[in-house]
Amino acid sequence: MSEPHCGATIEQRLDRLESIEQIRQLAARYSLALDMRDLDALVGLFPADVRVGKGHSGRAALRAWFDQTLRVQFTGTAHHIGNHIIEFADADHARGVVYSKNEHETPTEWVIMQMMYVDDYERIGGRWYFRRRLPLYWYATDLNRPPLGPKKMRWPGVEPYDGGYHDLFPSWREFWDRSGPPDGPVPEPVPFDEFIARLRRGAPAPSIKVR
Repeated sequence: MSEPHCGATIEQRLDRLESIEQIRQLAARYSLALDMRDLDALVGLFPADVRVGKGHSGRAALRAWFDQTLRVQFTGTAHHIGNHIIEFADADHARGVVYSKNEHETPTEWVIMQMMYVDDYERIGGRWYFRRRLPLYWYATDLNRPPLGPKKMRWPGVEPYDGGYHDLFPSWREFWDRSGPPDGPVPEPVPFDEFIARLRRGAPAPSIKVR
């Protein structure tokens, strides 16, 4: 895949810029709709045939899943999005990584969380949607108890568990498996729209426990 804009027309460049902004807005709107519990607005960010778990699909099924998750687990939430990388496979398909720092009010604790979403985006009928959001969690813990050590997902009333934050990226384990810098020459930078794929190196999506 070529570097961005190489050989592209003005129209293609403008389309790419507009697509990037629409995708960024998806992430921001997801956070607002989720935190304000507007489930119709939330599921409208996904295509009509969105897959929901095993054997279910559609926005109504996704709305029911969000309702159960948000009603049972949390009193209130706030999602603060940060770094957002967007790469395009073609004009209508893209992938991304979004950092998110979240706060959750539960009946007994105020839980803070650091995570990332690994996204697939698709443009359908001129509009961008989330095709998939894979959450990867680094930690979740009461505000007054820093999550030192392993199994950093520490919800009240639940045994601590690992959130898969590093599982999609082999470089994390490779870094700690060696005692110094890598051997051999430094490779050339990867093509612009292949940065995420290079970090993943074909790693399959892990199975993640939401809570």
